[in-house]
Amino acid sequence: MADTDTGAGIPAQGPVRGSSQDKSRTGRNLPVAILVGAVLGGGVIASLIYARYAFVGILAAGILLGTLEVGRRLRAAGYVIPVIPLVVGGQATLWLTWPFGTRGALAGFGSTVVVCMIWRLLSRRGRRAAHGTDASPANYLRDVSATVFLAAWVPLFASFAALLIYQHDGPGRAFSLAVGVVSSDVGGYAAGVLFGRHPMVPAISPKKTWEGLAGSLVFGVTAATLSVIYLTGKPLWIGVLLGLILVCTDTLGDLVESQVKRDLGIKDMGSLLPGHGGVLDRFDGFLPSAVAAWVVLTLVP
Repeated sequence: MADTDTGAGIPAQGPVRGSSQDKSRTGRNLPVAILVGAVLGGGVIASLIYARYAFVGILAAGILLGTLEVGRRLRAAGYVIPVIPLVVGGQATLWLTWPFGTRGALAGFGSTVVVCMIWRLLSRRGRRAAHGTDASPANYLRDVSATVFLAAWVPLFASFAALLIYQHDGPGRAFSLAVGVVSSDVGGYAAGVLFGRHPMVPAISPKKTWEGLAGSLVFGVTAATLSVIYLTGKPLWIGVLLGLILVCTDTLGDLVESQVKRDLGIKDMGSLLPGHGGVLDRFDGFLPSAVAAWVVLTLVP
């Protein structure tokens, strides 16, 4: 769920020894990051215990802020992104899951893509200035590809977390997802700081280490297994499977966002969350993990 990667190569799973970084050796203010993380985590847990559908509202806020963050960064880099239909369509993708389940998410996502394609096609900003507004759109394929990527990465992926909450044991399923991702991050960070020596993917995140990944596996699999057994009543092997997949998707989400930030030449997606950066910097691993959790907890017999 979290990412202390700066997008310029500072990772979530702790630095390789010999780093000269100061703030918690990862370029972050660790006490502030812990406080912000605790507040966010406490809000999520409270919603799952006392008002499960408030969790959908939390997701809606995250989708809105995350979409605006990435859209702003893309537009600053020269992309022509139809932010208005992305924001409206993202909310539709999420909230349509409440009455219609997976069909609602699919309908919302598909409609968002169609509207964005048309919106970008008719956008004056996207037309070649030298030939006037009647010219064909410039960089249409590039911009639409980035738009569809954003629509899937943030609202569609987050909607899978909402789909978990509607089940009879929904709070337990959503908690298993959240605690698995958080534990993966915590284990990876601790093991990386204490033992990190061998970089995993130095071209993307030079300080993310194999030792950190081992820590993620130990913490993430343990937490996911225990929560699945005691909160959803599913067998041990389902918990182990979920934990293994969550560690993989959490790490993948971190690396994907790091590469996107590298492409854009930025450190953070935003600055809303002190000690973390933007909303996407906090929840980059959570998004693909939500898809994985829904698949494992819903489709695996």
